[in-house]
Amino acid sequence: MTNTLTRAKLVPELVVADLATSLRFWIDLIGFRVAYDRPENSFAYLDLDGSQVMLDQYNPSARQWLTGPMERPLGRGINFQVEVAAVEPVLARLEAAGWPLFMAAEDAWYRAGEVEVGQRQFLVQDPDGYLLRLGASLGERPVRMRDMNPGRSLPGFISQARAALEQSRFLHREAISRKSYEE
Repeated sequence: MTNTLTRAKLVPELVVADLATSLRFWIDLIGFRVAYDRPENSFAYLDLDGSQVMLDQYNPSARQWLTGPMERPLGRGINFQVEVAAVEPVLARLEAAGWPLFMAAEDAWYRAGEVEVGQRQFLVQDPDGYLLRLGASLGERPVRMRDMNPGRSLPGFISQARAALEQSRFLHREAISRKSYEE
């Protein structure tokens, strides 16, 4: 337990089937630590270099905000991105434990304005099916777009593409109106 925890502004609270099983996964395999816990409530607040998550064991008589049935896999439609210094140590622990990956490690680049942000990433499900995407930074690079002319800015390219789309919509509406008029 520590008093130096800087709380993140967004911290998901995950309802889990068995807190002890979840803690073994999140701490031993992924690398989180318990910032604090309330064993009497089967609750733990975890931290990994500023990435934080709360784990709360399912209890039908407790005050838990459930929006639907607790059916596995939990957390459908969401993945939690966790930034780590390197993915290799986590991958090694998962492999040693025989824990399956949801998606193998890959290098991925995502456009963020006029740059691309890269990360080495993989996906794994926790014991309840929550999907974690762990990634280590590969840095940034200029946007690579085949259709852009050298020296042309991304905002200019987007603006031109929007104008072309609007022109296409206008011509389509005009053709429909003309056809209706001719009939």
